[in-house]
Amino acid sequence: MDTILFINLFLVVLLIVLTAFFVGSEFAVVKVRMSRLDQMIQEGNKSAVLAKKIAGDLDYYLSACQLGITVTALGLGALGEPTVEKILHPVFDEFGVSAAVSTLLSFGIAFVSVTFLHVVIGELAPKTLAIQYAEKMTLLFARPLYIFGKILYPFIWLLNGSARFFLGLFGVKPAGHEQAHSEDELKIIMAQSFQSGEINQTELALMQNVFAFDEHIVKDLMVPRMRMATISERLSKDELMEIFMDNPFTRYPVTEENDKDRILGYVNVKEMLTDFANGNHHPVTHYVKDLPVVSEVTSLQDTLRKMKKTRSHIVLVVDEYGGTAGIVAMEDLLEEIVGEIRDEFDTDEVEEIQELPNNEYLVAGTVLLEDLEARFGMTFTNDEDVDTIGGWIQMHNIDLQPGEHIDTEAFSVEVIEMENYQINQIKLWLHPLEQAE
Repeated sequence: MDTILFINLFLVVLLIVLTAFFVGSEFAVVKVRMSRLDQMIQEGNKSAVLAKKIAGDLDYYLSACQLGITVTALGLGALGEPTVEKILHPVFDEFGVSAAVSTLLSFGIAFVSVTFLHVVIGELAPKTLAIQYAEKMTLLFARPLYIFGKILYPFIWLLNGSARFFLGLFGVKPAGHEQAHSEDELKIIMAQSFQSGEINQTELALMQNVFAFDEHIVKDLMVPRMRMATISERLSKDELMEIFMDNPFTRYPVTEENDKDRILGYVNVKEMLTDFANGNHHPVTHYVKDLPVVSEVTSLQDTLRKMKKTRSHIVLVVDEYGGTAGIVAMEDLLEEIVGEIRDEFDTDEVEEIQELPNNEYLVAGTVLLEDLEARFGMTFTNDEDVDTIGGWIQMHNIDLQPGEHIDTEAFSVEVIEMENYQINQIKLWLHPLEQAE
């Protein structure tokens, strides 16, 4: 084998390797996640700094990759086939093949073999590796790609500028490569991460609760007016101590003349008990602090923001007429994100939905209709003006008494416990599907 033929073979191999490099770089920088590069930078990975610079200027470095792929492909086409033909000619001559047939066979074999190597080794293999190992290949190829981009800057700038000018003739403006994700996209990513084992069920539920947090309003989780534990500004120390023993809360709204529509503010029980222990006996009004106010339709996010701003752990909820609708505590908001929080005083608390035998359930009257629909797949009709199952029952029959029930095609509800007109607990049972149809 003469020297020129050897050099040509070396160049063919080099061009295939360079094609693989540019193809791998192109797919890797597109596939790699910017957030992952940021994480590696924080961990002290120096290669990630350069990789982020390349991923951040994606338009330029994709053009660099395309330029490299085009040049190597042209070089391979110009050099590969003649080189293979030159190797095959002596073989055909040895077997006495005519010159015309030898030329035809040499060209065909050279074309097929070079194309095969170019497609398989130069493109398909690096593409697959880049997609599967995007981070590793981006870090590996970042520096040589960066150097290549700097060396050929004038050519890449000219090509990019020409492409923009051509597109501009048709009214197409260049757009940035935005990597921000919408809320729906993030939910899909989280579900995929859970399925692949990257995050566990608790982490998935926590993040889903964060997204759902702002979809609810204060009315959805407030303690309603009827269940509010309040104190009057005229109560004595003994009366206060009796209330504190019966209702172990940390903060109480203070009413004027026991009127829940006339809230003066709230008191912190710890502060009062500390003074009582030290022999200080001040009237209730001495401890009253301002109570922030929100409307029933205020979002949970805005409510939390107001609590943080006023440094208050409870807020007063008012209805559209300015009357007291209920209160919301910081714990209620946090439970929307992290789930039920129980302390040493919550031993007597029961679940709002308790499963019984025979497809029956005990349900608190304050459970939201949308929660029941999501859990049981049922549908409540004519529910535009009510939010809870208790309200839905009252809307259908305000005079319904314990033991009486309402039947629909898909389910039945029976009042179990009520106080005045407030329904505290019901029994829900689902009808078999064949009966519901």
